[in-house]
Amino acid sequence: MNTTSGTNSPRPTPEGPSSADRKSADHQSTGAAPPAVVAPSKDGALPTTDTSERVAILDWTMPQLTQWLTDRSFPKFRAGQIFRWIYQRRSQSFEQMTDLPKDLRKQLDSAFEIFRSTTAAHQHSADGTEKLLLQLADGGRIECVLLRDGPRRSICVSSQVGCAMGCVFCASGLDGVERNLTRGEILEQMLKLQQLLEPDERLSHIVMMGMGEPLANLPRVLDALEVAKDADLGLGISPRRITISTVGLPPAIDKLAAADAPYHLAISLHAPNDELRNRLVPVNKTTGINAILDAADRYFDKTRRRLTFEYVLLGGLNDSALCARQLVQLLRGRTAMLNVIPYNPVPGLPYETPSPDAVLQFRRTLLDGGINVMFRQRKGDDIQAACGQLRRLREREPQVIGISKQK
Repeated sequence: MNTTSGTNSPRPTPEGPSSADRKSADHQSTGAAPPAVVAPSKDGALPTTDTSERVAILDWTMPQLTQWLTDRSFPKFRAGQIFRWIYQRRSQSFEQMTDLPKDLRKQLDSAFEIFRSTTAAHQHSADGTEKLLLQLADGGRIECVLLRDGPRRSICVSSQVGCAMGCVFCASGLDGVERNLTRGEILEQMLKLQQLLEPDERLSHIVMMGMGEPLANLPRVLDALEVAKDADLGLGISPRRITISTVGLPPAIDKLAAADAPYHLAISLHAPNDELRNRLVPVNKTTGINAILDAADRYFDKTRRRLTFEYVLLGGLNDSALCARQLVQLLRGRTAMLNVIPYNPVPGLPYETPSPDAVLQFRRTLLDGGINVMFRQRKGDDIQAACGQLRRLREREPQVIGISKQK
Protein backbone atom coordinates (compact mmCIF):
# COMPACT_ATOMS: atom_id res chain seq x y z
CA MET A 1 0.00 0.00 0.00
CA ASN A 2 1.50 3.31 -1.04
CA THR A 3 -0.86 6.07 -0.01
CA THR A 4 1.21 9.01 1.19
CA SER A 5 -1.35 11.68 1.95
CA GLY A 6 -1.22 15.39 1.25
CA THR A 7 -1.11 17.49 -1.88
CA ASN A 8 0.77 20.64 -0.88
CA SER A 9 3.87 21.26 -2.99
CA PRO A 10 7.07 22.22 -1.15
CA ARG A 11 8.30 25.76 -1.77
CA PRO A 12 12.03 25.33 -2.50
CA THR A 13 11.93 22.45 -5.02
CA PRO A 14 15.13 22.42 -7.10
CA GLU A 15 15.38 21.72 -10.78
CA GLY A 16 16.93 18.40 -11.72
CA PRO A 17 20.72 18.29 -11.41
CA SER A 18 22.94 18.18 -14.46
CA SER A 19 24.81 15.01 -15.41
CA ALA A 20 28.03 16.63 -14.20
CA ASP A 21 26.44 17.29 -10.82
CA ARG A 22 25.32 13.68 -10.61
CA LYS A 23 28.84 12.43 -11.27
CA SER A 24 30.38 14.71 -8.68
CA ALA A 25 27.65 14.22 -6.10
CA ASP A 26 27.40 11.60 -3.45
CA HIS A 27 26.04 8.22 -4.51
CA GLN A 28 22.83 8.54 -2.52
CA SER A 29 19.89 7.61 -4.74
CA THR A 30 17.87 10.37 -6.34
CA GLY A 31 14.20 11.14 -5.90
CA ALA A 32 11.77 14.01 -5.91
CA ALA A 33 11.15 15.91 -2.72
CA PRO A 34 7.88 14.65 -1.24
CA PRO A 35 4.97 16.96 -0.56
CA ALA A 36 4.36 18.34 2.89
CA VAL A 37 1.64 16.29 4.52
CA VAL A 38 -1.00 17.63 6.86
CA ALA A 39 -3.91 15.27 7.35
CA PRO A 40 -5.77 13.70 10.26
CA SER A 41 -4.64 10.22 11.21
CA LYS A 42 -6.95 7.27 11.58
CA ASP A 43 -6.18 6.94 15.28
CA GLY A 44 -7.62 10.38 15.97
CA ALA A 45 -4.34 12.09 16.86
CA LEU A 46 -4.29 15.77 16.04
CA PRO A 47 -1.99 16.60 13.12
CA THR A 48 0.80 19.09 13.44
CA THR A 49 0.31 22.11 11.18
CA ASP A 50 3.34 23.33 9.23
CA THR A 51 2.39 26.85 8.24
CA SER A 52 5.94 27.69 7.14
CA GLU A 53 5.85 25.14 4.32
CA ARG A 54 9.41 24.19 5.10
CA VAL A 55 10.64 21.01 3.44
CA ALA A 56 12.05 17.92 5.14
CA ILE A 57 15.74 18.02 4.23
CA LEU A 58 16.07 14.31 5.05
CA ASP A 59 13.93 13.62 1.98
CA TRP A 60 16.46 15.42 -0.22
CA THR A 61 19.39 13.82 -2.00
CA MET A 62 22.87 15.20 -2.54
CA PRO A 63 22.14 16.28 -6.14
CA GLN A 64 18.96 18.07 -5.07
CA LEU A 65 20.63 19.99 -2.26
CA THR A 66 23.62 20.81 -4.46
CA GLN A 67 21.29 22.27 -7.10
CA TRP A 68 19.45 24.30 -4.44
CA LEU A 69 22.75 25.75 -3.26
CA THR A 70 24.06 26.64 -6.72
CA ASP A 71 20.74 28.29 -7.59
CA ARG A 72 21.46 30.63 -4.69
CA SER A 73 25.15 31.16 -5.57
CA PHE A 74 26.52 29.00 -2.76
CA PRO A 75 29.36 26.59 -3.55
CA LYS A 76 28.52 22.93 -4.09
CA PHE A 77 30.79 21.68 -1.31
CA ARG A 78 28.40 23.19 1.25
CA ALA A 79 26.00 20.29 0.59
CA GLY A 80 28.51 17.81 1.99
CA GLN A 81 29.07 19.99 5.04
CA ILE A 82 25.34 20.18 5.71
CA PHE A 83 24.78 16.42 5.44
CA ARG A 84 27.80 15.65 7.63
CA TRP A 85 26.44 17.99 10.29
CA ILE A 86 23.12 16.16 10.21
CA TYR A 87 24.19 12.52 9.94
CA GLN A 88 27.58 12.47 11.63
CA ARG A 89 27.70 15.45 13.99
CA ARG A 90 24.12 14.97 15.20
CA SER A 91 23.07 18.55 14.55
CA GLN A 92 19.47 19.32 15.47
CA SER A 93 19.37 22.79 13.92
CA PHE A 94 21.01 24.72 11.12
CA GLU A 95 22.19 27.32 13.62
CA GLN A 96 24.53 24.69 15.11
CA MET A 97 26.36 24.38 11.75
CA THR A 98 28.94 26.96 12.72
CA ASP A 99 31.26 26.54 9.72
CA LEU A 100 28.49 27.67 7.36
CA PRO A 101 27.98 31.37 6.54
CA LYS A 102 25.26 33.03 8.61
CA ASP A 103 23.29 33.93 5.49
CA LEU A 104 23.26 30.31 4.35
CA ARG A 105 22.16 29.12 7.78
CA LYS A 106 19.33 31.63 7.72
CA GLN A 107 18.18 30.53 4.26
CA LEU A 108 18.39 26.86 5.22
CA ASP A 109 16.30 27.48 8.31
CA SER A 110 13.68 29.30 6.23
CA ALA A 111 13.51 26.58 3.58
CA PHE A 112 14.05 23.28 5.46
CA GLU A 113 13.37 21.32 8.60
CA ILE A 114 15.71 18.64 9.93
CA PHE A 115 13.11 16.94 12.13
CA ARG A 116 9.39 16.96 11.32
CA SER A 117 8.19 14.51 13.95
CA THR A 118 7.69 15.06 17.66
CA THR A 119 8.43 12.55 20.40
CA ALA A 120 5.08 11.61 21.92
CA ALA A 121 6.61 9.13 24.39
CA HIS A 122 10.09 8.00 25.41
CA GLN A 123 10.37 4.80 27.47
CA HIS A 124 13.37 3.21 29.17
CA SER A 125 13.76 -0.50 29.92
CA ALA A 126 15.72 -1.94 32.81
CA ASP A 127 18.00 -3.68 30.28
CA GLY A 128 19.02 -0.41 28.60
CA THR A 129 16.55 -0.58 25.73
CA GLU A 130 14.84 2.70 24.81
CA LYS A 131 11.67 3.13 22.74
CA LEU A 132 10.37 6.24 21.02
CA LEU A 133 6.78 6.85 19.96
CA LEU A 134 6.99 9.47 17.22
CA GLN A 135 4.11 11.59 15.97
CA LEU A 136 4.57 12.43 12.30
CA ALA A 137 3.72 15.67 10.54
CA ASP A 138 0.34 14.30 9.41
CA GLY A 139 -0.57 12.98 12.89
CA GLY A 140 0.34 9.34 12.22
CA ARG A 141 2.35 7.53 14.85
CA ILE A 142 5.21 5.02 14.69
CA GLU A 143 7.57 3.38 17.15
CA CYS A 144 11.30 2.70 16.93
CA VAL A 145 13.78 1.16 19.35
CA LEU A 146 17.40 1.46 20.49
CA LEU A 147 18.88 -1.79 21.86
CA ARG A 148 22.09 -1.99 23.87
CA ASP A 149 23.94 -5.30 23.98
CA GLY A 150 27.56 -5.09 25.15
CA PRO A 151 29.32 -2.82 22.63
CA ARG A 152 26.51 -3.14 20.09
CA ARG A 153 24.10 -0.29 19.59
CA SER A 154 21.34 -1.63 17.37
CA ILE A 155 18.24 0.20 16.20
CA CYS A 156 14.93 -1.26 15.10
CA VAL A 157 13.27 1.02 12.55
CA SER A 158 9.74 1.15 11.10
CA SER A 159 8.91 1.37 7.39
CA GLN A 160 5.14 1.98 7.47
CA VAL A 161 2.49 3.53 9.69
CA GLY A 162 0.95 0.27 10.84
CA CYS A 163 1.19 -2.99 8.89
CA ALA A 164 -1.04 -4.80 6.41
CA MET A 165 0.46 -8.30 6.73
CA GLY A 166 -1.94 -9.34 9.47
CA CYS A 167 0.27 -11.66 11.56
CA VAL A 168 -2.21 -12.56 14.28
CA PHE A 169 0.25 -12.39 17.19
CA CYS A 170 1.91 -9.08 16.25
CA ALA A 171 0.87 -5.72 17.69
CA SER A 172 2.02 -3.70 14.67
CA GLY A 173 -0.80 -4.88 12.44
CA LEU A 174 -3.67 -4.63 14.92
CA ASP A 175 -4.86 -1.35 13.42
CA GLY A 176 -4.00 -2.08 9.79
CA VAL A 177 -1.77 0.14 7.67
CA GLU A 178 -2.17 3.86 6.96
CA ARG A 179 0.65 4.57 4.55
CA ASN A 180 4.28 4.07 3.63
CA LEU A 181 6.89 6.18 5.36
CA THR A 182 8.98 8.55 3.28
CA ARG A 183 12.73 8.18 3.00
CA GLY A 184 13.08 11.13 5.37
CA GLU A 185 10.74 9.63 7.97
CA ILE A 186 12.79 6.42 7.97
CA LEU A 187 16.03 8.37 8.33
CA GLU A 188 14.55 10.58 11.05
CA GLN A 189 13.99 7.51 13.24
CA MET A 190 17.66 6.61 12.87
CA LEU A 191 18.78 10.11 13.78
CA LYS A 192 16.44 10.45 16.75
CA LEU A 193 17.66 7.12 18.12
CA GLN A 194 21.25 8.24 17.48
CA GLN A 195 20.53 11.31 19.63
CA LEU A 196 19.97 8.98 22.60
CA LEU A 197 23.59 7.84 22.55
CA GLU A 198 26.46 9.33 24.51
CA PRO A 199 28.89 11.44 22.41
CA ASP A 200 31.46 8.61 22.32
CA GLU A 201 28.89 5.99 21.29
CA ARG A 202 27.85 5.25 17.70
CA LEU A 203 25.20 3.19 16.03
CA SER A 204 26.49 -0.22 14.95
CA HIS A 205 23.53 -2.18 13.53
CA ILE A 206 20.20 -1.44 11.83
CA VAL A 207 17.31 -3.86 11.58
CA MET A 208 14.31 -2.94 9.47
CA MET A 209 12.06 -4.94 11.79
CA GLY A 210 9.83 -2.25 13.25
CA MET A 211 6.26 -1.49 12.22
CA GLY A 212 5.32 -2.36 8.65
CA GLU A 213 6.54 -4.62 5.85
CA PRO A 214 9.81 -3.16 4.49
CA LEU A 215 9.47 -4.89 1.11
CA ALA A 216 6.08 -3.22 0.62
CA ASN A 217 7.95 0.11 0.75
CA LEU A 218 11.13 -1.09 -0.92
CA PRO A 219 12.25 1.99 -2.91
CA ARG A 220 12.11 4.30 0.10
CA VAL A 221 13.70 1.72 2.40
CA LEU A 222 16.61 1.26 -0.01
CA ASP A 223 16.98 5.03 -0.41
CA ALA A 224 17.22 5.46 3.37
CA LEU A 225 19.67 2.59 3.76
CA GLU A 226 21.91 4.09 1.07
CA VAL A 227 22.35 7.06 3.39
CA ALA A 228 22.75 4.83 6.44
CA LYS A 229 25.67 2.93 4.90
CA ASP A 230 27.37 5.97 3.32
CA ALA A 231 30.67 6.40 5.19
CA ASP A 232 31.41 9.83 3.69
CA LEU A 233 28.16 11.74 4.16
CA GLY A 234 25.83 9.34 5.98
CA LEU A 235 25.84 7.22 9.13
CA GLY A 236 28.66 4.95 7.98
CA ILE A 237 27.08 1.67 9.06
CA SER A 238 28.47 -1.38 7.30
CA PRO A 239 25.87 -3.07 5.05
CA ARG A 240 26.91 -6.34 6.70
CA ARG A 241 25.32 -4.93 9.85
CA ILE A 242 22.04 -3.97 8.19
CA THR A 243 19.13 -6.41 8.03
CA ILE A 244 15.86 -6.13 6.14
CA SER A 245 13.05 -8.25 7.56
CA THR A 246 10.10 -9.51 5.56
CA VAL A 247 7.09 -11.71 6.09
CA GLY A 248 7.98 -13.29 2.74
CA LEU A 249 6.86 -11.61 -0.51
CA PRO A 250 8.56 -13.55 -3.34
CA PRO A 251 8.28 -10.88 -6.10
CA ALA A 252 9.67 -8.22 -3.74
CA ILE A 253 12.49 -10.54 -2.62
CA ASP A 254 13.43 -10.94 -6.29
CA LYS A 255 13.40 -7.14 -6.71
CA LEU A 256 15.66 -6.79 -3.68
CA ALA A 257 18.08 -9.30 -5.21
CA ALA A 258 17.95 -7.55 -8.59
CA ALA A 259 18.85 -4.27 -6.87
CA ASP A 260 22.14 -5.85 -5.69
CA ALA A 261 21.27 -4.71 -2.18
CA PRO A 262 24.20 -5.69 0.08
CA TYR A 263 22.04 -6.33 3.13
CA HIS A 264 21.10 -9.37 5.14
CA LEU A 265 17.60 -10.72 4.56
CA ALA A 266 15.50 -12.07 7.43
CA ILE A 267 12.31 -13.96 6.58
CA SER A 268 9.62 -14.31 9.24
CA LEU A 269 8.53 -17.93 8.84
CA HIS A 270 6.66 -18.70 12.08
CA ALA A 271 5.30 -22.07 10.89
CA PRO A 272 6.72 -25.16 9.16
CA ASN A 273 3.69 -25.90 6.97
CA ASP A 274 1.16 -23.93 4.95
CA GLU A 275 -1.88 -25.04 6.96
CA LEU A 276 -0.53 -23.52 10.16
CA ARG A 277 1.15 -20.54 8.49
CA ASN A 278 -2.11 -19.59 6.77
CA ARG A 279 -3.64 -19.22 10.22
CA LEU A 280 -0.74 -17.34 11.79
CA VAL A 281 0.30 -15.24 8.77
CA PRO A 282 -2.80 -14.78 6.56
CA VAL A 283 -0.85 -13.31 3.63
CA ASN A 284 0.67 -16.78 3.22
CA LYS A 285 -2.55 -17.89 1.51
CA THR A 286 -1.45 -15.99 -1.60
CA THR A 287 2.19 -17.11 -1.49
CA GLY A 288 2.94 -20.40 0.26
CA ILE A 289 6.08 -21.50 2.05
CA ASN A 290 7.66 -23.22 -0.97
CA ALA A 291 7.47 -20.06 -3.09
CA ILE A 292 9.03 -18.06 -0.26
CA LEU A 293 11.88 -20.53 0.19
CA ASP A 294 12.51 -20.60 -3.57
CA ALA A 295 12.77 -16.78 -3.58
CA ALA A 296 15.08 -16.94 -0.56
CA ASP A 297 17.32 -19.40 -2.40
CA ARG A 298 17.47 -17.07 -5.40
CA TYR A 299 18.41 -14.19 -3.09
CA PHE A 300 21.23 -16.25 -1.61
CA ASP A 301 22.44 -17.36 -5.05
CA LYS A 302 22.58 -13.72 -6.18
CA THR A 303 24.03 -12.08 -3.07
CA ARG A 304 25.81 -14.97 -1.28
CA ARG A 305 24.55 -13.45 1.95
CA ARG A 306 23.53 -15.94 4.60
CA LEU A 307 19.77 -15.95 5.12
CA THR A 308 18.05 -15.63 8.47
CA PHE A 309 14.68 -17.19 9.21
CA GLU A 310 12.64 -15.85 12.12
CA TYR A 311 10.30 -18.10 14.09
CA VAL A 312 8.13 -16.70 16.89
CA LEU A 313 7.42 -19.58 19.27
CA LEU A 314 3.78 -19.55 20.40
CA GLY A 315 2.74 -21.75 23.31
CA GLY A 316 0.47 -24.58 22.18
CA LEU A 317 0.45 -23.46 18.53
CA ASN A 318 3.78 -23.92 16.76
CA ASP A 319 6.05 -25.15 19.55
CA SER A 320 5.51 -28.92 19.27
CA ALA A 321 8.18 -31.52 18.53
CA LEU A 322 6.36 -32.23 15.24
CA CYS A 323 6.68 -28.58 14.21
CA ALA A 324 10.38 -28.70 15.07
CA ARG A 325 10.90 -31.82 12.94
CA GLN A 326 9.04 -30.25 10.02
CA LEU A 327 11.17 -27.13 10.38
CA VAL A 328 14.31 -29.25 10.20
CA GLN A 329 13.07 -30.74 6.91
CA LEU A 330 12.42 -27.27 5.48
CA LEU A 331 15.74 -25.68 6.38
CA ARG A 332 18.24 -28.54 6.30
CA GLY A 333 20.91 -27.96 3.67
CA ARG A 334 20.36 -24.20 3.41
CA THR A 335 23.04 -21.68 4.36
CA ALA A 336 20.87 -20.02 6.93
CA MET A 337 20.48 -19.07 10.55
CA LEU A 338 17.22 -19.75 12.39
CA ASN A 339 16.31 -17.18 15.04
CA VAL A 340 13.72 -18.54 17.45
CA ILE A 341 11.91 -15.90 19.50
CA PRO A 342 9.74 -17.09 22.41
CA TYR A 343 6.55 -15.04 22.13
CA ASN A 344 6.52 -11.62 23.76
CA PRO A 345 3.02 -11.05 25.21
CA VAL A 346 0.98 -8.20 23.72
CA PRO A 347 -1.87 -6.58 25.69
CA GLY A 348 -5.15 -7.46 24.00
CA LEU A 349 -3.87 -10.64 22.36
CA PRO A 350 -4.60 -14.13 23.73
CA TYR A 351 -1.34 -15.89 22.82
CA GLU A 352 1.07 -17.36 25.34
CA THR A 353 4.81 -17.73 25.79
CA PRO A 354 5.76 -21.43 25.51
CA SER A 355 6.77 -23.32 28.63
CA PRO A 356 10.49 -23.79 29.41
CA ASP A 357 10.14 -27.52 28.73
CA ALA A 358 8.59 -26.89 25.31
CA VAL A 359 11.37 -24.43 24.44
CA LEU A 360 14.03 -26.93 25.54
CA GLN A 361 12.51 -29.77 23.51
CA PHE A 362 12.10 -27.56 20.45
CA ARG A 363 15.71 -26.46 20.69
CA ARG A 364 17.02 -29.99 21.12
CA THR A 365 15.11 -31.25 18.06
CA LEU A 366 16.51 -28.44 15.89
CA LEU A 367 20.10 -28.99 17.06
CA ASP A 368 19.82 -32.74 16.59
CA GLY A 369 18.61 -32.03 13.06
CA GLY A 370 21.73 -30.01 12.26
CA ILE A 371 20.02 -26.60 12.12
CA ASN A 372 22.09 -23.50 12.88
CA VAL A 373 19.80 -21.97 15.49
CA MET A 374 19.84 -19.11 17.97
CA PHE A 375 17.23 -18.48 20.63
CA ARG A 376 16.92 -14.73 20.87
CA GLN A 377 17.19 -13.08 24.27
CA ARG A 378 14.31 -10.81 25.20
CA LYS A 379 15.13 -7.15 25.35
CA GLY A 380 12.75 -4.31 26.12
CA ASP A 381 9.68 -6.46 26.74
CA ASP A 382 8.95 -4.57 29.97
CA ILE A 383 8.25 -1.44 27.88
CA GLN A 384 6.54 -3.27 24.99
CA ALA A 385 9.64 -2.77 22.81
CA ALA A 386 10.46 -6.41 22.05
CA CYS A 387 9.85 -8.28 18.81
CA GLY A 388 6.19 -8.09 17.80
CA GLN A 389 5.22 -5.51 20.41
CA LEU A 390 5.54 -2.23 18.48
CA ARG A 391 2.34 -0.43 17.59
CA ARG A 392 0.55 2.90 17.44
CA LEU A 393 -0.58 3.40 21.02
CA ARG A 394 -4.26 3.82 21.73
CA GLU A 395 -6.14 4.95 24.80
CA ARG A 396 -7.72 1.53 25.04
CA GLU A 397 -6.80 -1.87 23.65
CA PRO A 398 -8.92 -3.33 20.83
CA GLN A 399 -11.09 -6.37 21.16
CA VAL A 400 -9.16 -9.21 19.55
CA ILE A 401 -10.42 -12.64 18.60
CA GLY A 402 -7.62 -15.20 18.55
CA ILE A 403 -7.25 -18.25 16.36
CA SER A 404 -8.18 -21.64 17.69
CA LYS A 405 -5.42 -23.89 18.95
CA GLN A 406 -7.26 -26.86 17.48
CA LYS A 407 -7.52 -27.71 13.81
